[in-house]
Amino acid sequence: MSLALDEARAAAERGEVPVGAVIVSASGDVLVLAGNRTRELNDPTAHAEILAIRAACSVLETERLVDCDLYVTLEPCPMCAAAISFARIRRLYYGAGDPKSGGVEHGPRIFSQQTCHHAPEVYPGLAEPESAALLKSFFAAKREQ
Repeated sequence: MSLALDEARAAAERGEVPVGAVIVSASGDVLVLAGNRTRELNDPTAHAEILAIRAACSVLETERLVDCDLYVTLEPCPMCAAAISFARIRRLYYGAGDPKSGGVEHGPRIFSQQTCHHAPEVYPGLAEPESAALLKSFFAAKREQ
């Protein structure tokens, strides 16, 4: 999760919402690192999780990440939760919960829906204080501008 936090910090430095993601193989090797790039790429889908999933699929040359784990600093939104399901990610670890825009334990709870193709094991709250502090300080600074 420390690598995901590093990616979140780098995203904040770029003016992006500070969310970072890391995908790890079954053997524990880091496959990819990603941070939000929605503003930089002018792409509303360029969330850290989506970028990480795309990159990991490219590295492994497959559309499924069956034995991979995803670490992300913020509870995935519904779009990212659906992508996680479609990618068949084995485990999801996330930091801060997102009562407003989350899609895992808040909002639509994508993995609990009957139409969900695959539900990963979910481990919330990993490095939650650090993840939440990054987000709070980022948005506090934005409000001061």
